[in-house]
Amino acid sequence: MNSNISRRTFLKQSALLGTGLVASAGGLKTLSANTRVSQPFQTIVSNGLIYSGDGSAPIRGDVGIKDGKIAALGRLGDYADHVIDAKGMVISPGFIDIHTHTDTKLLQCPRGDSRIFQGITTDAGGNCGGSPFPDGPYDSAASFFDALHKNKIGINYCSFTGQGSIRSAVIGEWNAPATPSRIEEMKQLLDIQLEQGSRGLSCGLEYAPGAYASREELVELLKVVAKHNGLFAIHMRNEDDRVEEAVSEAIGMSFEAGVRLQISHLKAQNPNNWHKGPALLEIIDKARRDGLDIAFDRYPYIAFSTGLTTFIPLDGRQGSTDDIISRLKDNATATEFGKYAESRFARLGGAQNVVISSCSLQENKDAYMGKNLEECARIAGKSEWEFVRDLLIEERLSPDIVAFAMSEDNVRMFLSHPLAMPASDGSVYSPAGPLSLTIPHPRSYGTFPRFLGKYCRDGKLMDLSQAIKKVSSLPASRLGLKDRGLLVPGYRADIVVFNQAAIIDKATFEDPHRFPEGIHHIWVNGEHTLKNGKHTGALSGMVL
Repeated sequence: MNSNISRRTFLKQSALLGTGLVASAGGLKTLSANTRVSQPFQTIVSNGLIYSGDGSAPIRGDVGIKDGKIAALGRLGDYADHVIDAKGMVISPGFIDIHTHTDTKLLQCPRGDSRIFQGITTDAGGNCGGSPFPDGPYDSAASFFDALHKNKIGINYCSFTGQGSIRSAVIGEWNAPATPSRIEEMKQLLDIQLEQGSRGLSCGLEYAPGAYASREELVELLKVVAKHNGLFAIHMRNEDDRVEEAVSEAIGMSFEAGVRLQISHLKAQNPNNWHKGPALLEIIDKARRDGLDIAFDRYPYIAFSTGLTTFIPLDGRQGSTDDIISRLKDNATATEFGKYAESRFARLGGAQNVVISSCSLQENKDAYMGKNLEECARIAGKSEWEFVRDLLIEERLSPDIVAFAMSEDNVRMFLSHPLAMPASDGSVYSPAGPLSLTIPHPRSYGTFPRFLGKYCRDGKLMDLSQAIKKVSSLPASRLGLKDRGLLVPGYRADIVVFNQAAIIDKATFEDPHRFPEGIHHIWVNGEHTLKNGKHTGALSGMVL
């Protein structure tokens, strides 16, 4: 080779492909032996089993990456600055988590450790009615997105606008009816967030203050979402004794507003409701047949996670933290709250099924975190409700719980449904630093490897082509992400390389801060973020 010719120029001139396959907009096509590429790639991921993400059968070959995008798929040789051998492994689109509470924690851990190590390249936050804007740390979607952009992040992020956050900004935390003028104010505020890039509206109708909204108020907000072709993601008003009624309510509001519906973490909670799973799917299927654009998500675990305040009646959660604590300190009011809490314990199958997962005060962390309420009450020498009441007061309402309340049969049935996609309902954590100091639900570390390993490989729930579609193109289409979720030229190079024989979650309820196994490489927007199972430090994520 002429020493005056650069390596890049040489590669441009000599990039001759052998006979193979290359992807185009029309799909994978056979090339002739004389087909040439116009320029080399920055990276080639070679010799892997390529799953496009559309549910089709895999094809063995290479993926070329250039300028942050997928440049070609086929037999690409070694015409690249970097060649990664994926022999014996799967090459997949990056996983997309449609239901997370990542949000401001991504500023605390920009690398997104518990996300990226399980193959997630895109998170959708602002769920369950709560977003960091417009009432919270940030006054608008634009200001929050700008903070993420300036900080730099290791994964892609998009967000819903929380209906509870909208209501709190306009009406406050009280169970007060929304007047027509207040509804109009909320609609205008929501319209601004959607114009600034929010992907839709989320509701958390089991939580204050979003739960205080009337159907009329919600439908009016949903009409704004429909105008933007956004998505309505709903944590329903009830997920146990009245779950069928709650599903019907969500569907009815969506039909009335003409909006697309995403049911969040579908469940039939508590043992006496487990039999309702098939009926819920029948209701959803009928809505689909009737013309509603509907889908749902589900995490692959039998336990949920929420705040300890869930054992306070909804009306008791009105107002500020001080308002709620004042009610807890009032013996007469607290007695009524206790009756509600005890009924909740009973429906869950007993207080032993509820575990304290986070506390703020060190003495409470040491004494109670990781233990169930029955154990905690015994240690404290109190009744279960007395323990909950006193802990809420001491910790200013901050503790979180994990509660075991769902059926494994229902988990499998929901995940296997064509309209379902796995989603973590989790957040960003890390085995080191401040985000390691609680005992969170293991779903934040293990959702996607658990789905692909425990359920699809070991449990034969579905073939890998369909499983990868559920974690890539399906959530991408729900979120309106036009250039992600598929391995096709021109799309962003969000790519995961994993060993299907080895991929599995390692996080447990007792020891959740453990990364999964079997994921070897990840690219986010073309940057090699996970290399041979190690984080490279790359912060190439985007706000979408």
